[in-house]
Amino acid sequence: MQKMMGILQTSVYALLGVLTIVLLVQAQDQSGFISIDCGLPANSSYSEETTGINYISDAKYISTGESKTVPTEFRATKQQQLWYLRRFPSGTRNCYKIKVTSGTKYLIRASFFYGNYDDQNELPEFALHLGANVWETVKFTNASISINYEIIHIPPLDNVQICLVNTGSGIPFISAIELRTLKNTTYITQSGSLSRFLRVDMGNSNLTYRFKNDIYDRFWLPILFNGWMDLSMTLSPNSLSQNDYQPPAIVMSTAATPVNISGSFDFYWDPDNVNDQFYIYMHFTEVQVIPDNETRAFNISLNGDYWYGPLSPLYQVTTTIFSSKPLTGSTRYLFSLYQSWNSTLPPTINAVEVYQVKDFSQSDTDQDDVDAITNIKSTYGLTRNWQGDPCAPVAYMWQGLNCSVSGTDPSRIISLNLSSSGLTGEIPLDISKLTMLQSLDLSNNSLSGSIPDFLTKLPSMTVLNLAKNNLSGSIPSELLDKSRAGSLSLSVEQNPILCGTTSCNQNGNQTEKKKKNNIVIPIVAAIGGALVLLLIIGVVVCIFCGIGKRKPPAAGKVDMEPSTPTASSFEIKNQQYSYTDLVKMTNNFDRVLGKGGFGTVYHGFIDDIQVAVKILSASSVQGYQQFVAEVKLLMRVHHRNLTSLIGYCNEENNIGLIYEYMANGNLDELLSGRNSGTKFLTWEDRLRIAMDSAQGLEYLHNGCKPPIIHRDVKTTNILLTETLHAKLADFGLSKSFPTDGGTHVSTVVAGTPGYLDPEYYISNRLTEKSDIYSFGVVLLEIITGQPAITRTHEKTHISQFVGSMLDKGDIKNVVDPKLNGEFDTSSVWKAVEIAMACLSHANAKRPNMSDVVAEIKDCLAAELARKRSHLENENKDSIELVSLNLTTELNPVAR
Repeated sequence: MQKMMGILQTSVYALLGVLTIVLLVQAQDQSGFISIDCGLPANSSYSEETTGINYISDAKYISTGESKTVPTEFRATKQQQLWYLRRFPSGTRNCYKIKVTSGTKYLIRASFFYGNYDDQNELPEFALHLGANVWETVKFTNASISINYEIIHIPPLDNVQICLVNTGSGIPFISAIELRTLKNTTYITQSGSLSRFLRVDMGNSNLTYRFKNDIYDRFWLPILFNGWMDLSMTLSPNSLSQNDYQPPAIVMSTAATPVNISGSFDFYWDPDNVNDQFYIYMHFTEVQVIPDNETRAFNISLNGDYWYGPLSPLYQVTTTIFSSKPLTGSTRYLFSLYQSWNSTLPPTINAVEVYQVKDFSQSDTDQDDVDAITNIKSTYGLTRNWQGDPCAPVAYMWQGLNCSVSGTDPSRIISLNLSSSGLTGEIPLDISKLTMLQSLDLSNNSLSGSIPDFLTKLPSMTVLNLAKNNLSGSIPSELLDKSRAGSLSLSVEQNPILCGTTSCNQNGNQTEKKKKNNIVIPIVAAIGGALVLLLIIGVVVCIFCGIGKRKPPAAGKVDMEPSTPTASSFEIKNQQYSYTDLVKMTNNFDRVLGKGGFGTVYHGFIDDIQVAVKILSASSVQGYQQFVAEVKLLMRVHHRNLTSLIGYCNEENNIGLIYEYMANGNLDELLSGRNSGTKFLTWEDRLRIAMDSAQGLEYLHNGCKPPIIHRDVKTTNILLTETLHAKLADFGLSKSFPTDGGTHVSTVVAGTPGYLDPEYYISNRLTEKSDIYSFGVVLLEIITGQPAITRTHEKTHISQFVGSMLDKGDIKNVVDPKLNGEFDTSSVWKAVEIAMACLSHANAKRPNMSDVVAEIKDCLAAELARKRSHLENENKDSIELVSLNLTTELNPVAR
């Protein structure tokens, strides 16, 4: 990890030296917790004094290693689970096996505290494995500092195995193992598990929090730098509206904000490898009561490119912004939070989590094979060091086993050699569960009883060696038949009382019996050698075939678009309401938001949540058809850039739709400035609105099955939230597009003059390119501030106006003069080019919506780069870059 010398003006080491834990008084539920104190005497348990966490001995989870204690002088600042440890002087790999629920998401933590327990003062280094894969390399920098590693992992089996592996640099040991269940809706990855890279509590300078403050027992490290100041409020767990991540209220009660009110808030980390993959989770809540004349709204950029925003954290409501795809391919990840144009207050942030992807590509061994070989070990009382996954990693495969290891599919045991292992008793039934077994050697033991029939049912068996035992009875006829046919190498010699045929005379001559008992039924050595050779060739061919069939990873730019779980989503969506309910929620329809061809829209409330209620005109037959179409569509499609239908009313002549309330009305009103108090739209605002609208339309075209054509894309059908987040509305004319190879829908022409696709108007052939034409008109309106058709006597279409300006090479006269030149010229040119491409007369020449979204993102990136450069020039002396490369170990607690 690169060191950021000169950046950190506060010593992290000094800070960690004085950490204390602040804990809630009330007890909390520990269901889903497994808390193991490694080295604690068997049958012992206790409740840790500072956290109240209940710890138990590790004796039932492992049968190897030896218990040691940390000297008293090292214990003073450590929690009790670090006072003992278990060391492993014998064996290369020693493993804990812990029963879990497969498919459940766990936070798994392994803690280590050396504390010079062996009086050698030599810091060891060893490997930590999780099942079949390497998790971490355990390293220490100081005998008095504890370290811990965390991973978020979904076990594929009903147990996890945590292994300590001797790599030749000291004796492995471990102090504590802790497992905590998480909600499966959180920390979602495209692949792999998530190893904690950092977790910090912004605005907190000296306190570390875990359980009981955090119900998932995550460690939250304090961090503070000179470039920011902290904000705080008193916040109880009951007063904070949480999402599934549930960062603790005590962490969310503090926030960091730039010292320079107009400056940005910047932090970064440098990966060890450019190909490392990361997921980031930012947690926000407003900690101040914002006056009516103030606004806090900010954007987030990554390495200078727009990443998310604008965001306005809600008071005492947790919002988590996170990357839905891994961040990768950069030597630095620099995040900046900066004010949006309409904000009077600087950005704030409460907490940050960053996780590195661990690609555990080596699959665990098949569960049935693991159970079978574990039972065999128990049945025979085997003392050999069979620890961890039987087959993987290959370097630690159990002695006497051979496995088929593919990497992606579960490994299977194909060979078991227990020759000369002191085995007694009968051949155990568990061997029958090793269904892929090809070779079994139980020779030179003291096995007794008959040869079980289940050995004949192993379909892949080619070698069976039972020689030099005390087996009795008859050899199963199926084994003899396979041996004679040359498909099985069978050895049963030196079993004194074993019959060599299927019908033995137990009262016959002893000499004759011995002749039969001493039978050897081998396959000729040359044939056996040939079979082995063919087997090896077959395995090699399979491996290479598998490699050849693997698909390479997709190339291209990584999409780092964040996702946000809503903090206050309605729990009443798609409900049916009575007309009486509508009267009550609109206060008898006292406030009109707008009027359309099919009815009036009123302002209302459901509890404390604002809504918009559209009441259908009783005389509108066509409006009723659109009402039905819109209800059906909005009940099955959901997207952040489509308006949400909350409910509806359908009572005889009283028909209404209930939508989420959009505080800034529609785009036409904002562009025209007709309403008093209309917000001024900067070029950045306009591009964000264009991108939101394009993403909503792209979802209808590509994300819905079957695809949907909106048919009425226009500025009055683009609604805006308080933070200018845009959403498409009015789906009454929408049509599903055929997916059976058709290229269009033949339908009666519908839409709005000025936005109507000319080719659709002439041919009645509706395609998704008709929406794209309409969007091109909207985009020109956004750029110019002019309506689709001028209100002058000539009724000029906006495309004609822009085309005439472009013919003169005059881009400045195209742009809305209200922008006053505050825009990136290349960004405007590109936006105009996109719009004109959408307006191509032939729909085949128009781009698709995915291309339009990508182009608008490029326009926005260019404008953000211009603004970023301007901001940096203004504030270059006041901006502090904060490195999150905290290379120190994390102490669980300072008592």
